[in-house]
Order: sequence, then structure tokens, then C-alpha cells
Amino acid sequence: MILPGWARRSGSGVLAAVTLGLSGLALVACGDRTSGSGKPVEAVSFSILSAQGQASAAPLWQPLLDDMSKAIGAPVTPHFASTYAALVEDMKRGETQAGWFSAQPAIDAIRDADAELIARTVSPEGLGSYRATLIVKTGSGITLDSVMACGRRYSFGLGDSQSTSGTLAPLTWLFNPRGIDPERCFSTVRSNNHERNAFEVASGVLDVASSNTVSAAALQAQNPTLAEQIQV
Repeated sequence: MILPGWARRSGSGVLAAVTLGLSGLALVACGDRTSGSGKPVEAVSFSILSAQGQASAAPLWQPLLDDMSKAIGAPVTPHFASTYAALVEDMKRGETQAGWFSAQPAIDAIRDADAELIARTVSPEGLGSYRATLIVKTGSGITLDSVMACGRRYSFGLGDSQSTSGTLAPLTWLFNPRGIDPERCFSTVRSNNHERNAFEVASGVLDVASSNTVSAAALQAQNPTLAEQIQV
């Protein structure tokens, strides 16, 4: 969880703890409802990357927003954007007061928007992390070895440029150590959100795409028919 500077200077703070589950987040909040200027906080705009598409993401986040609103005694409304860069800029301009970011965008928000990291997710099983994955169409016969063989045989889908699992992890841990440039390795490389990439892999538009275990679990819960058409 990320807060801008005025929020962390408001005494005891605004947010205390957060837990991540498949159906969304549960959060406990506290604080004196004042900004850095001493004025009561009348509303909070909460940054969310619509990685699954805004229409799909909004219902998943609403329980968290409702709980936050009750906890701090002020309305909490979602602020969606399609890229992390846009969310960081929105916080920098003061358009948002809190937000949910992955690792690199969180660092950017701390550096550029005077933000502070105050919480991280832990699953009901006690796991504090998730895994980045590559997905292909079920039964395609595509293996990791054939993907890494390059030859411009396959089309490839990456995530947002600042997405940890969508772009940074596969580049850092899979491609870069092997000296592989995705632009030269694959026939085409496109960037999109995880939901769109999953749909295009399932429909055969993309051969391979980056994803993660959290997105896979969410897809299984929301659209099991589509999930069956995808394998890691």
C-alpha cells in the first residue's frame, strides 16, 4: 500500500494492515483523518491499475474500498488507470491519496510522489509473494525450451512496462541472463494487461504471454471456461 507525504505526516497514519485473498483485500485502518495542513480528510481517491480491465476489477476492489471508508470515516473512491506510470503521476499531482502498486512503481511513487510504503499483502496461507509465469494455449505443445529457442516462431505478450510479473520478472530472470531480446526472439511482441493477454492466448491470437499465479487464480474464479484453455 502506498500513501503520499501528507498522509504519513498526519499523526498515527491512515492504514494499519492489509491481507490479500482471491476475492480481494481486507484492510484495517486508523488515523485522525487530517491531512498535512491539519484539515479533515473529506475523501480519499485510491489508485488502482486496471490490470484485469476496469469493468472486471471494480467489483473486486469495492469491498476493500468500503472497508477503508468505514475505518477512516470518509468516502474512498477508486481511481483507475491503464498504466503504473499514469498512477504515479496522478499521485504526484495530488489527484490520489493512497494506492496499490507493484514493486517498481512503488519505488517510483516513493521517489517522485513523496509517497511511503505502509503495507504489503499476505495470502490466507501466509505467503507473502506470488510467482511470475508464462502461459500458452492448452494443448498447444509449446514448451519453455521451444519458447527460449527463439527463431521468431511465436507471438509474445508482455504486461505493463512497470509490471513486476508482466515485464520486469521475465526480462530480469528469464530473458536477460540468456542474452535474449524478446523483440528479436519472437515474431511479434505486444504489451497489454493480464486479462487481455490471457484472452488472446486462449483464443490463439497470442502464442505465449507473461502472467502470474494471482491472475491465474482470479481467472479461474471468474471465468473457469477461459481458464481451462490456458496452461502454464
